[in-house]
Amino acid sequence: MNNKFEIDGIKIGKDERCFVIAEMSANHLQDYNRAVEIIKAAKWAGANAIKLQTYTPDTITLDCDNEYFQIKQGTIWDGTTLHKLYQTAYTPWEWQPKLKEVAEKEGLVFFSSPFDYTSVEFLENMNVGCYKIASFELTDIPFIEYIAKKGKPIIMSTGIARMGDIQDALDACKRMGNENVALLKCTSAYPAPFEDINLKTMVNMKETFNVMTGLSDHTMGSTVSVGAVALGAKIIEKHLTLKREDGGADAKFSMEPQEFKDMVDSIRIIEKAIGNVTYDLTEKQKNSREHSRSLFVVKDVKQGELFTEENVKSIRPGFGMETKYISEVIGKKAKKDIIKGTPMSWGLFE
Repeated sequence: MNNKFEIDGIKIGKDERCFVIAEMSANHLQDYNRAVEIIKAAKWAGANAIKLQTYTPDTITLDCDNEYFQIKQGTIWDGTTLHKLYQTAYTPWEWQPKLKEVAEKEGLVFFSSPFDYTSVEFLENMNVGCYKIASFELTDIPFIEYIAKKGKPIIMSTGIARMGDIQDALDACKRMGNENVALLKCTSAYPAPFEDINLKTMVNMKETFNVMTGLSDHTMGSTVSVGAVALGAKIIEKHLTLKREDGGADAKFSMEPQEFKDMVDSIRIIEKAIGNVTYDLTEKQKNSREHSRSLFVVKDVKQGELFTEENVKSIRPGFGMETKYISEVIGKKAKKDIIKGTPMSWGLFE
């Protein structure tokens, strides 16, 4: 798999800044104007991309209320059916081309998670720059092959995947000749408990599958996302809403704009701090090194007098000989009179 690729002209991967995705999901609350405001908030908060979900209740499930379609897995959505949930959560398709125009005017990458073949073709007609495979679709290998054949970069979440599932999905992309694939470590719990995140798995995925990795984060707050970047994440995805108190299917684990901005700011800070492997000193470090310890004459010394541990010591600042040479100074004779506070140097003794 490629460790770097482009989405709508933005380079993602090795040696590049983290690609930050704001997930709108159901937070528009079926209000087009609110969807537009979320896109603008994503731009203001520093996101690189806005992501939607492209489905209708009938393209993702059945309108059926038997036991198989009841939500009862201990989620925040328990007590309803899949079809009823998606009826409130889906993003109307007629909005999406217009929202793409808004996003691109704002300078954001616009893309989506498709959930069936018709939604893929719909997004193809919109000319999106990449595709997102949601966690619950990762095991649908024929569907992944269909998307991979489009030749666009693919970002996959692994929230319900075992190692074999991930390998199968990557193999499907390779069979279709598509190696522009990234994996997002994900924990499909909403919100996700910190102790279930296991960021080390993200690092291992990169090593095991030789693929770009990142995090789709459903925890509360920004700490986990920033930590993931410190561990090498090149993509971060977080849900964004205007106000959690406004409600909605995903509101409880979504960020508000200021929180999202604070997260992005922290990510950019940690990226600067990660830097590169170097043992060179910056100019500020070189200046600070002047305050390190070195050998100084600490008492007046007459010509011919011996240097001792009483008249030569290791002290700050660092303008004298390095302290490791103390044994080569002690017992030697002074070449001239030396006053207290003189940096020790090779030319001062015989």
